[in-house]
Amino acid sequence: MKNLHSTFLRHVFTVGGFTAFSRVLGLVREMLQSRLIGAGVEQSAFTLAFAIPNMARKLFGEGALTAAFVPVFRGEVERGEVESAKRLARAVMTMVFLILGAVVALAVTGLSVFLNLEPGTWNLELGARSVLTVKLVRILFPYMIFICGAAFGMGVLNALGRFVEGAFMPAFLNLIWIATLGTLCFFPGLDVPTRVTVVCWAILAGGAAQMAFLFRCMRKRGYGFRFLLPDFRNERFRLVWQNTAIAAMGAGAVQVNYMLDQVLGQCAAPWAAGVIGYAERLMDLPLGVVGVAFGTVLLPAFSGHFAKGDVEGAKTCLRKSILQMMVLMVPASIVTFFCAPWIVWLIYEGHAFDATATVRVARALSVYGLGLCFFSIQKCLIPFFQAQNDMKTPLRVSMQTIVLNAILNVLAVVFLPIEWRHVGLAASTSICAFVGCILFVRTPSFRLHFQRRM
Repeated sequence: MKNLHSTFLRHVFTVGGFTAFSRVLGLVREMLQSRLIGAGVEQSAFTLAFAIPNMARKLFGEGALTAAFVPVFRGEVERGEVESAKRLARAVMTMVFLILGAVVALAVTGLSVFLNLEPGTWNLELGARSVLTVKLVRILFPYMIFICGAAFGMGVLNALGRFVEGAFMPAFLNLIWIATLGTLCFFPGLDVPTRVTVVCWAILAGGAAQMAFLFRCMRKRGYGFRFLLPDFRNERFRLVWQNTAIAAMGAGAVQVNYMLDQVLGQCAAPWAAGVIGYAERLMDLPLGVVGVAFGTVLLPAFSGHFAKGDVEGAKTCLRKSILQMMVLMVPASIVTFFCAPWIVWLIYEGHAFDATATVRVARALSVYGLGLCFFSIQKCLIPFFQAQNDMKTPLRVSMQTIVLNAILNVLAVVFLPIEWRHVGLAASTSICAFVGCILFVRTPSFRLHFQRRM
């Protein structure tokens, strides 16, 4: 058991190290973007447009589908059914490409038709920000195919115990993004809408690079992707999609709620969505390095324990993971809460990002800092249920927290002063993370596992 946990920690540190490298690149990217694009309406349009492919990633990439696929796939690998595991991976990925390809084709066609209409038919109803948002959405929609393919490839490699490639994958996007922003520095005459449009095209190229890299890694491990029409009579294939449907309901509700947050952010103030986006990316630095590292390794680790019937091993892994994570996240939460103004000033302020934007982002970041520990604990708890093919418990918890979040968000927009509405939106996210942790540990299945000690 001790050797197994040492291996687990080695994987965590590996993922955490490469994730830290990618997050540092992301920090450089955000420093450049804040100075070239600022925190105004263009950044708000970009934030909303980029949220759409990320929503698909949560459903078909590293979210619901991966959570449903990895336990079944890992079970096949543990039983030595390698060929069956390969067929399962190829059939599921083929289905994903067919679904996403159809969605993207319809969406891009519809948006193109809309934007090519006679301007007088819609320019009275839509402002410049809304038109820019639609244009950016059309560019970024195909990105969902690339990022979902890459995320699925990462799930396959993680289930095989290969974590380096998936952890390094985000660096491709950040490197291309940084190179694009650096090039834009040499063209100061470009207006902000043009700059943000160029960034969207760079993201599309980065997504293609990510997927190509992960598929190459899969091929080197003997799991190269080939189109394979699924056999709906296959019990394992049906189990994956049955669990995906349940998990997608929760993930989809979360993403709908996230989109509601974005819309309410637009209602709160013209700049609110962009400001919240900057604060979220700073919060993602410690959360991504620590929380995501643990969450990435825990799903295949739990799946391996449960596939072998080693419930005690899974419980021990969970206990130690939460304890070790808190050793890192409690100091990060304290620093983020108290030092938010200095962090934002150091990273973002300059040129298009002024002192007012610094104050706004710092207020939201301080509130997010209070929720860091609870966000991280959920990264440990959710895979514990998913590894048992229990998708209903995360669904129930997410639905309850979604309702609470929506209520708190509406109250924040209605009752808070305009300069504090975005802080209310951030606070509701942290509160819901805390409530979600309580709901998870109070579920009957969790209490049954840990009725003696935690």
